[in-house]
Amino acid sequence: MKKIPRQILWVAGIVIVLASAAVVAMARWSRVSTENTGIPYGRVRRGNLELTVHATGELRATHTTTLNAPSIGGGSLQITRLLHTGTSVKKEDIVIEFNPSEQQYKMEQNRSELLQAEQEIIKAKADDEVQKAKDRVALLKARFDVRRAELEVGKNELASAIDAKKNDLALDQFRRALAQLEQDILSHAASGKANIGLAEEKHNKAKLAMEQAQQNIEKMKVRAPMDGVVAIEKNREGDFFFGGMSIPDYHEGDQTNPGSAIARVIDPTEMEVNAKIAERARGNVQVGQSVDLQFDALPGSSLRGTVKTIGAMASRNFWDDEAGGMFDITVQVPGSDPRLRAGFTAQVVVMGDVQKNVLYVPRQALFMNDGKRVVYVKNGNGFEAREVKVEAETESRAALSGLTDGSEVALVNPAAPRKAAGSPSSGSIGGGVK
Repeated sequence: MKKIPRQILWVAGIVIVLASAAVVAMARWSRVSTENTGIPYGRVRRGNLELTVHATGELRATHTTTLNAPSIGGGSLQITRLLHTGTSVKKEDIVIEFNPSEQQYKMEQNRSELLQAEQEIIKAKADDEVQKAKDRVALLKARFDVRRAELEVGKNELASAIDAKKNDLALDQFRRALAQLEQDILSHAASGKANIGLAEEKHNKAKLAMEQAQQNIEKMKVRAPMDGVVAIEKNREGDFFFGGMSIPDYHEGDQTNPGSAIARVIDPTEMEVNAKIAERARGNVQVGQSVDLQFDALPGSSLRGTVKTIGAMASRNFWDDEAGGMFDITVQVPGSDPRLRAGFTAQVVVMGDVQKNVLYVPRQALFMNDGKRVVYVKNGNGFEAREVKVEAETESRAALSGLTDGSEVALVNPAAPRKAAGSPSSGSIGGGVK
C-alpha cells in the first residue's frame, strides 16, 4: 500500500478545522437571528382606557374603644370572666371581670377601721363633755372664792392690820387661781377639740379608703362604653416571644398587669378599608371616587365604597420590590353589614376615570433609557428606541403619545443580553401579543 505524503495530511486537517469553524459560525448566526426575530411584541392600540387601580386592604372600624385592666395598685389581676371575640354588646354590658377578693379584703379592713374611728369619736366627745363639766364646777368655785375674799377685804377698816393684810393676800391668791383656771379651761377646750379632730380625721381616712375599695371592686367589672362588637387582644405578657410564634388571645384565668389592653369594642356601623397603592397609580385615585370591595371571607359578594383619604407622603420599604413608594388610602364603607368583621381582607378596585380615544400599549412595553421613558418600535428586522410621553398608566396598560396606531413594540428590552435559545428559561417568553 502506497504511503500518503505528510503534506497532504496537514492540508486535509486544516480544511477540516476551517469547515468546523464555518459550521460553528453559521450556527451562532442562526441563533442570534432566531433570538432577534423571537422577541415578544405587542401592538399600539387606540381606544378607551379605564384607569382602575387594584389593591389589597384590611377592614377596620372607624370608631373603636380599648378596654384596659383597671389601674389599681397591689400587683397582677386575674381575669374571671371574658366575652369571646365577635360577641355583640350593648352600652354598660359587662365585658371583662377580674377577681375582686383582694379589694374586698381591703374594704372589710377599712370598714373595721371606720367603725373603730366612730367609737373613738364618741369617746373623744364624751371625754370633752366630762372635762367641760369639771371645768364649769371648778370655775364656779374659784369665782366664789374670789367673791368671798373680796367681801373679807371690804371689812379691813374694822379689822386689825394683820387680819387686813391676810385678807389682801387671800384675795390676791384666789384671783391668781381663777386666772390660772381660766387658762386651763381654754387649754382643755383646745385639747378636747384636737382629740375629736384626730378621731374624725381617722374616721374620714378609713371612710375614704373603704369607698376607694368599693370603687375598685366596681372597676373589676369593665363595661362596654358603647354598643358594638367585642374583639379580644393578644396576650403579650409572657416571658418572651420570637418571630413566627403564635400569640394567644386573653382567656379567663389569665393574669394581667394593671393598665394592660385586654379587649376592644368596635362599632360595626362605621367601617373603613385601609390599603396601599403604588406610586405610579397615585394620579389615578381621587377623594370621592367609587370603589368596588370584595372580601375574601365573603366570596361571591361585593360592596361599594368611596375613597375617603389619600396619604400625602409615600412610604418605602427597603425589602419591597416596587420601583416606587406606596401611598396609604382609606375607603369608607357606607351603611352596616352584620357579616363584616374588623380584620377582613378586602380586594380593592378603585373605579378611576376613562381616557377616551387614546393610544395605549401594554405597560411592560415601557422602559427607562437614560432617564427617559421609551418603547422599542419594530423597524424591519430590528427594533429602535423611541421616546414617548406617558399620559396615563394602569397596572397593565399605559396611554401615551408619540406613536402610531398599529405599531409593533417589544415587550422585552431587545438591547439587553438574552439567554441562548437552548436554555431552560428561553421557552417561557412565548409568542408576541397582538
